[in-house]
Amino acid sequence: MGRRRRRVDRGAAVGALPKAIAALSRTLPAGPSPEIFRRAKFDRPEAAPALWQLLFRVLSPLSADGASASPAQEAQVRAVKSELRSQGYPRRALAQLPEDGSQGSRELLLALAWLLARGPLLERLLAQTRVRLGDEIPLCECEALARPGAPVPRVEADGPVDIRHLQWLMGKLRFQWRKLITSQQEQCALLGKIHSYTRGCHSDRSLGHLSVAETELLRDAEGGQQLLRRLESENVCLEAALRWRRQELVFWRWMDTVLGTCPPEASQPTFVPRIPERGAGEWELVARELQALQEELRGAAEPRRAAWEARVGGWGPEWSAVQRASREAVGLELAALQRAWERGGAAAQPHGPCRLVKSDAGASGGPGLRAAQVIEVLRSREACLEAVLCQLQRQCRQELARLAGALPGLIWILPPGR
Repeated sequence: MGRRRRRVDRGAAVGALPKAIAALSRTLPAGPSPEIFRRAKFDRPEAAPALWQLLFRVLSPLSADGASASPAQEAQVRAVKSELRSQGYPRRALAQLPEDGSQGSRELLLALAWLLARGPLLERLLAQTRVRLGDEIPLCECEALARPGAPVPRVEADGPVDIRHLQWLMGKLRFQWRKLITSQQEQCALLGKIHSYTRGCHSDRSLGHLSVAETELLRDAEGGQQLLRRLESENVCLEAALRWRRQELVFWRWMDTVLGTCPPEASQPTFVPRIPERGAGEWELVARELQALQEELRGAAEPRRAAWEARVGGWGPEWSAVQRASREAVGLELAALQRAWERGGAAAQPHGPCRLVKSDAGASGGPGLRAAQVIEVLRSREACLEAVLCQLQRQCRQELARLAGALPGLIWILPPGR
């Protein structure tokens, strides 16, 4: 009786695996069939092109919706390798695969599982392809600001630098920047006109007016059918994501067998699926192992840091300038974060896209953000970026002064307003 029950459980698990992979494929952009996953387990070369394309669509935010044309196979392979390396993918075998995209289906399957295990990949992809009915503004305080980081050691150019070409590039950049600002101002003006002309047309009184997408439906009736098909496609993806969440444990058990068929490597990826309330004792064991590895890493890093500081200490005033600039950069970012926290208090900062709704000045505040809150957040960002810009300008002036001092007889005149 027990043997028959184990046989039935094993058959149910085998039958659940294709369903779990099918649900995952429907959620991913250009997701391959479960047969591709099965062939990739045995490292079949015919499964490699589909997985290369899948990883490229997953890792490239511009091509997640499939709107842009896909580049050549070699370009996709190079882009996938570069992005995985920048995200810290631990297996070196993927970097050694040929760039024609004809091999390495098992390594690509491991890379996909690593991406699924390390973060909310499916949630990010669903958010990118979400059908937007309202006029939204992206507002997120947790995005990383453009920061200069620690100044890199000075590297001399291979040949002479054409200053006129650099000036032309700077002028072109300023022109494109002004063009972008003008287009955004024009877009805001058109949004304001649409919101004013459609006042009172929306069935939801909290909104009061139509968005651009809703106004387009009134102008073009055929667009309603297209919007309906897009919403139905989005619902299919959401339902597949829910089925995947219920069946993903079967997939991770199968990935353990895939990892067991791989040749041993010095750094094996660790798949840690986010499954709540299961195996609390195992998670505590993993946490203790991670703490032990952290202590070991700290013990190995301290001697190397001391040796590195002793070696670079002979650089003299140049190294002192680098340290001073790094401390200033950290101080500016800490001050900006402190100002943002004091301004916002302990309340949660605005996060995620928010719908633009035009309301009267005397109207009662409904759910959502007020324009004053958005302006306050943008001013906080502006202060951070201004501090970063001042630091970069100061570094450029120091570098120009060093170059001018190296050339005898050269008179350096600061540009006006700097």
